[in-house]
Amino acid sequence: MSDLTLPIDRQRPLDPPDEIIELSRQASMHRMRYADGHLGWLVTGYAAARAVLADPRFSNRPEKMHPAFPARAALAQNGEFRMPPGMFLRTDPPEHTRYRKLLTGQFTVRRMKMLEPRIEEITNACLDDMEAAGGPVDLVQAFALPIPSLVICELLGVPYEDRARFHEDAKVLVNLETKAEDALAALGSTMAYLHGLIQRKRKEPGDDLLSGLIESGDLNDEELTGVAFLLLLAGHETTANMLGLGTYALLANPDQLAAMRDDPAVVENGVEELLRYLTIIHLGPFRLALEDVEIEGNLIKAGEMVGLSLPAANRDPSRFPEGETLDVTRPASGHMTFGHGIHQCLGQQLARAEMRIAYPALLRRLPGLRLAVTPEEVPMRSHMSIYGVHSLPVTW
Repeated sequence: MSDLTLPIDRQRPLDPPDEIIELSRQASMHRMRYADGHLGWLVTGYAAARAVLADPRFSNRPEKMHPAFPARAALAQNGEFRMPPGMFLRTDPPEHTRYRKLLTGQFTVRRMKMLEPRIEEITNACLDDMEAAGGPVDLVQAFALPIPSLVICELLGVPYEDRARFHEDAKVLVNLETKAEDALAALGSTMAYLHGLIQRKRKEPGDDLLSGLIESGDLNDEELTGVAFLLLLAGHETTANMLGLGTYALLANPDQLAAMRDDPAVVENGVEELLRYLTIIHLGPFRLALEDVEIEGNLIKAGEMVGLSLPAANRDPSRFPEGETLDVTRPASGHMTFGHGIHQCLGQQLARAEMRIAYPALLRRLPGLRLAVTPEEVPMRSHMSIYGVHSLPVTW
């Protein structure tokens, strides 16, 4: 098993790769060869994944990480690459604790509830435009991408008319085959844009999250730029792909679609089940052992990498019986699509609110919604770190 490299090609669009499924049936942890030759680990079991993510003896800092893919190996070896300050997802305590404490108050359940009327307005406006245009349309461009993009832009105070540049840069950055020089260019482009935006907000603050962080005086411009980059990228890229892929999954399962459309009591749990079943975190997260750690009888030595397959962990039958099927009535709480431990997604309540509003609104406004192409013709994001559909042609 020591020659195993990380499988990413999916034989069926809604299931993890067959190799991952077979591994998860054999054991919850496996030896894996990383792209630079390093021999580390791959975790496919639910309990082992939670144990790794909750254990402070594993680091999330990038300096000593071993890349899982050749393109990322080239990026790691590029002397020009430096993790920007403020990208707190890739930090450990106490640095991570400082950033997290500053931002936790911005993403409370109460604040997300206050945003719901605006999310409903944005959703209905997208549906109005779709109806006016008539089918077929690409659901990604007309619905799945605009909703989270508009919401996160308004929350952060980023002009929505500038979205084209960071949408394109995001595509480059989450593509697992992107060359190192292209990734650096995309990162530099977005960081330069956001740094300029921060400087403008210092002179002309608004009623938005970034202006609030500037006013607090806790972060310098470089840190604020890194924070803005992380929130902007995560805030639209993940939810957009959940809305696109989730709609594709519901169209492939008409009984589940009907339940989400016709029974309001199902929607909240249905969103959790879609998050669990689809687990759009295609690869990773990854961690580095800071000392020797034993997980389920396996000794992970200090300095070894551990990669987690969350799609496999979220289908572990010991936690989710018959987890390979989509069942919007299944109790789906406890899934790890938003991660686990101190790095659990800060914006998960916002993402949930967007999905709880968008899925039923789409299915009820357009009850005849169907694919405008065969399922096999829908292009899947198989080589992106965030899984989903590149486009979803639909009509009604």
